[in-house]
Amino acid sequence: MKIITVCGNGIGSSLMLATKIEELCREEGMNVDVECCDFNAASGKKCDLYVTVKELADQFDFDNVAVVRSYVNRKKIREDILSKIKEIYAQLNK
Repeated sequence: MKIITVCGNGIGSSLMLATKIEELCREEGMNVDVECCDFNAASGKKCDLYVTVKELADQFDFDNVAVVRSYVNRKKIREDILSKIKEIYAQLNK
C-alpha cells in the first residue's frame, strides 16, 4: 500500500505525519510505503491514499484523501485515519 502525506512545504509536518503513520501501521501488522511531499508534488503522484489536513484536502480533486486533525498527535492520527488505512489495505491484500 502506498500512502503520501502532504503539507504545505513538504518538509517538516508531512515527514512527522509519515513517521507516525508508519509506526501505527507497523503495530497493526500492515506493510505500507509512506512518502511525504508538498501539495504541488503530491498532486502529480499516484498512491492508494493521500493524508493531509482539512485545509489542503479541500484542494485535492481525488477521492482517496483522508483528513487528519494533527500532523503530530498520534492519538488523533489513529482516530482519524487508521480505520481508512485498514479498509484500503484489506482491499489491496485480498
